[in-house]
Amino acid sequence: MADLTSAEAIEAIYDSLKTDNKDLDERIAALKDALKRDGLKEAVFEPGKLAQNNRSGRKLMQSYFRKKGVTVVFAAD
Repeated sequence: MADLTSAEAIEAIYDSLKTDNKDLDERIAALKDALKRDGLKEAVFEPGKLAQNNRSGRKLMQSYFRKKGVTVVFAAD
């Protein structure tokens, strides 16, 4: 996953979430690199595209990504 934009990396994560988290850690690393290249401090996800679009699912996602060094926020629906 060389030189993805932040938007492309986020789309790759949506795909990973749809396929039972396949390659999720690699895609999070790619997102972290893309955010750094783009000068962004956080990744913005759309809750409607998540497999677990409830409060506990979003908090779990934020926690997991934070452990990997990526801050996650959610766009307003």
